Amino acid sequence: MGAYKYIKESFQNEYKNREQVLKDRVSLWRKGASLQRLEAPTNIARARELGYKAKQGVIIVRSCIRKGMRKREKPSGGRKPSKNGRFFSYKKSLQSMAEERASRKYMNMEVLNSYYVGEDGRFKFFEVILVDRTNGAVLSNSQYNNLVHSKGRAFRGLTSSGIKHRGMLHKGNTTIISRPSVRSAQRGIRI
Repeated sequence: MGAYKYIKESFQNEYKNREQVLKDRVSLWRKGASLQRLEAPTNIARARELGYKAKQGVIIVRSCIRKGMRKREKPSGGRKPSKNGRFFSYKKSLQSMAEERASRKYMNMEVLNSYYVGEDGRFKFFEVILVDRTNGAVLSNSQYNNLVHSKGRAFRGLTSSGIKHRGMLHKGNTTIISRPSVRSAQRGIRI
C-alpha cells in the first residue's frame, strides 16, 4: 500500500470526526485573505489525483467562498407570490465559483482542477491548482499540453466541478438534454 492511501484516510477521518486539528486549521484560514497562494497543497494525495506536480509553473491557491444562497433585493412594486422569493440557489457550485475567482486573480495561469479542504459555519475553502501556460517546464510536459491552447477553462465549465454542474458526468439516452450544452439543446441544435 502506498503512502497516499494513508494520507487520504487520515484526511477523511479528520472530516468525519470533526477533529480539533481541522478546526484550528480552518480558524486560521478564516483570518487570512480570501485568495492565498500556498507553498504546498494541504491534501497532497487529492492534489496528485487531480494532476498536481511539484514543478515550476504549477501553483496552489486556497480560495474562500461564502456559503449560502443569493439574496435578491426586495422588489419595490407588487409581484406574483410565486415570483416573490428573496433567496435563490446558484446554478453553479461554490467550487466552480472558487475556481473562477482564482482564475480572475491569476490571469496568466489556467485552472487545472480544484478540491475541497474544509469549511466552517460561514465559509467553504477550496484549493485550486493553477498552471502557467507560458512556462517552459509546463510546455515540455505532455500532461499539460492541452492546457497551453485552452483559455478560460474555469469559465467554460471544463474543469471537473464544471463538468459536474453542467450534467456531463452521466451518459445515456436521458442525458441528450445536456449535450453539447443545455442552451443548445433547448434551441434544438443537434450535433
